[in-house]
Amino acid sequence: MIMTVKHLSVEYNKVNERGTFSPGDILSGRVMVVTSKVTKVQCFLVKAKGKAKVTWYEQGEATGVHSNKKKYFYFEHIILQDKNKGDGSEIINPGRNVYPFTFVIPNIDMPSSYKGKWGKVTYSLRAQLTQSFWLVHKTKTEFPFLTKSEFPFASKSEMIIMGLKEQQYATRISFYGSEKVTMNVTSEKIGVKQGEAVGVSVEVLNDSARTVTPKFCLCEKQTFAAQSKRIVHTDDIVFGTGDSVPAETSRIITKVLSIPPQLPPTFFNCCMMKLEYRLKVTLDVPLARDPEIKLPLVILLGSPQPHQQKPKRSIWFRKLPS
Repeated sequence: MIMTVKHLSVEYNKVNERGTFSPGDILSGRVMVVTSKVTKVQCFLVKAKGKAKVTWYEQGEATGVHSNKKKYFYFEHIILQDKNKGDGSEIINPGRNVYPFTFVIPNIDMPSSYKGKWGKVTYSLRAQLTQSFWLVHKTKTEFPFLTKSEFPFASKSEMIIMGLKEQQYATRISFYGSEKVTMNVTSEKIGVKQGEAVGVSVEVLNDSARTVTPKFCLCEKQTFAAQSKRIVHTDDIVFGTGDSVPAETSRIITKVLSIPPQLPPTFFNCCMMKLEYRLKVTLDVPLARDPEIKLPLVILLGSPQPHQQKPKRSIWFRKLPS
């Protein structure tokens, strides 16, 4: 069978400098198809979809697959459809053909686009051109979505929002025989925006015969839920090492930690997954277990960053098996 459809793509129009969409925005664009000659069509449509999906494989004695998904919205716009149940009565003329479309994104609370270890939240546009049961052309592009909520948490009480600006601290005392090391950690605030910096101080009272060294990390915690099961993935972003504290001395070490601007913000407004962060300060103690302190850190949406639209997928075809 000669392929008459040479190109199929779907594009959207940006609505802001970020290149992102939010609840209530108008999502408009165009589907472009290039054909080499007059092409009969059974159905030609474009779809907009927002969904979350979680999948992981459990190994061991209870081997199995845990999966869950949620659809936030689904819209379909039919560009062409034959009127006689599949006889291909609609046609596309040869050359370049452009078909506009417009959807309105629902004005409801939905999580931002996100891709984690075992789950993702995606928003996409798909175009499908069906010539026959055995010849279907498809293309897809994802568009970045941002929640409207400045604080995408399960609870949005004033206490939580006010608390993001508060200083926080914790203490850890570790004993090594008759010796002890005390570590006091203070961070200037709980909430920090993408690309901003947060100051962290650690006071070390080293009443031991060992030299200890503080290390600073940002811990990421991804939690996924499906079928009454839960799985957690953690990762550490190392910020560096502070000055060593010799035996029988005390010292205060301060470090300014810059939050990467591309780091996804904290979120809790998805029923199947959530993303949290912690500031972790560890004392490297020779020949002993390293004590650590973790303090909560909420990463908020930062200043607008221009979005680079991903290349669109090439069309693919479904053919009759040989």
